[in-house]
Formats: sequence, C-alpha cells, structure tokens
Amino acid sequence: MSERSNPDEYKRALAEGAWLLQMNRPGEALDKLLPLYEQSPSNPDVALNVGGAYILQAKWDKAVRVLSQAAELHPDNAMIWTNLGAAYLGRLELAGPRQQERAIKAYERALQANPQAPNVHYHLGLIYKERGEFLRASAFFQRALEVNAADRDAQHWLNWIEAQVSGAQTGGAGDDSAADDPGAAPANRGDGA
Repeated sequence: MSERSNPDEYKRALAEGAWLLQMNRPGEALDKLLPLYEQSPSNPDVALNVGGAYILQAKWDKAVRVLSQAAELHPDNAMIWTNLGAAYLGRLELAGPRQQERAIKAYERALQANPQAPNVHYHLGLIYKERGEFLRASAFFQRALEVNAADRDAQHWLNWIEAQVSGAQTGGAGDDSAADDPGAAPANRGDGA
C-alpha cells in the first residue's frame, strides 16, 4: 500500500496509528506507521506520528532523527517543532544544558510558526523553572495562561514561582507548602487567588 496507489488504505493505516498513539500504545502504532514512513518519509503527518511514538517510548534519538528531517522539509509546521523540542529535551529532570538549549530553540521555532501553539509556552516555562530562571519561567507560564486560560498546570507553577520568590525576599519565612514541595498543589490562601 502506498499513498499514491492506495490512498484510502494509506489514510486508514495513518488514522489507526494515530488512534493507537492516543490510546498510549506506541509499539502497536509504530507497527502501522513505520511502513508508511518508509514509503513516504516526507509526509508530515506520518513523521509527526512516528516521532510521537518514539517519544512515548523514550527513544529520543530515533525521534530526533525523524522529526529533524521533517522540520527541514516542513519548516513552518509548529507541531513538528514542538515534538522535536520534546525529543531534544527527553526527560526534563535528566536533561543537561545542551539538551535544554536544543529544546528551547525548537520550541522557539514552533512559536515562530504559530505563536498560539498549544503547550509550547508551558514547556518553555518548565525548562526555565528547572534552570532556576524564575523570571523567564514566570513569563512563559503567564503566556501559557493567555493561550489557554484553563491551564491549571501553568497556574500551579506560576503560584509555585511566586511562593519561591516571595519566600526568598522574606528570608524563607512563611508556611506556604507549595514553596517547599514543587509537586504539591498550590496552597489555597483563602483570598480568592
């Protein structure tokens, strides 16, 4: 089956692979997607899905190979750049400065292609938070909330940064548990904030 000789079968296989990814079954998705990718490596939808499957399997180098080629062929596709950023980064808590820089550059390219790209501002905020660059992180979390006002994770980290900064300014005084545990839900201060 090829994209040209049997387009309906090709589209069905691509849709099935994408569905398997949504079901968090990346191995099965790759079984469907890799033959499509071998036939049409320049198809951005196939490359996105193959790259996404590799990301879900934590096969970062394979994802980078697929997605970097796709980014060269489709430089204005924000989703490709977003996934490439995730592939460059790998697991944030294990990512070194070089991985972070590559991810930042890919995420910035995603924003050049689409300033409203979903989750990109949030991911940039996480990288800068991890680096201890709270002012930059805060700006990206704010922007994430402008793009999606319902982003509770961005709001959580914005509250966490605020607690870190205010705790540092007061010498660490206060009992805000979110300042001590970055994984904790933001404290309910009772002031509607």
